Amino acid sequence: MKKLGILVSGRGSNMMAIEHACKHGELSANIELVISNNKNSLALALAQEKNIKTACIDSSIYPDSDASDKAMVEALDEHDIDFVLLAGFMKKVGPRVLSRYKHKVINIHPSLLPKFGGKGMFGINIHTAVLAAGEIESGVTIHLVNGEYDEGAVLTQQTVSIALDETPESLAAKVLKVEHVLFSKTIQKIIDGIILLPSD
Repeated sequence: MKKLGILVSGRGSNMMAIEHACKHGELSANIELVISNNKNSLALALAQEKNIKTACIDSSIYPDSDASDKAMVEALDEHDIDFVLLAGFMKKVGPRVLSRYKHKVINIHPSLLPKFGGKGMFGINIHTAVLAAGEIESGVTIHLVNGEYDEGAVLTQQTVSIALDETPESLAAKVLKVEHVLFSKTIQKIIDGIILLPSD
């Protein structure tokens, strides 16, 4: 069984979808550790309810970004993590984590990258921008994480159609349903060798 580390800032709905997939045998992995940069994150409380180890690595404890980066590596290493999954993590992942877990840090993004990615493109902002641009479809992208926002290699994508009366909120709900399924399926395909990660 592969060991997963989850990085999350907010409610943790994608984290809980992954936990459900692990528990029900849809994903050959276990969540070993949940790390948040937000001490008030609902995800931390939800993880603790599931008896999953948690860590809060936020600016009040680690005001220096290098110190928080180092602490994150130490926490992940302590749990022998195989893959680091970003499930609504709102900070840029530091160079120590990216080096230590090269090609093993994976993010889910609620648009069809490279469209509607980058700094400031998160949450409802994405869906508002998609509709403002007159797009006829949106979707979900799962990609490797590098040093820039949403620029890592794409692993998989799934589209959703946009209705004529779509609102940012209705589009967000439609995309989230896809996120909850696609993330776990993609990680399982990586574990099974169907999706191959770079080996350099």
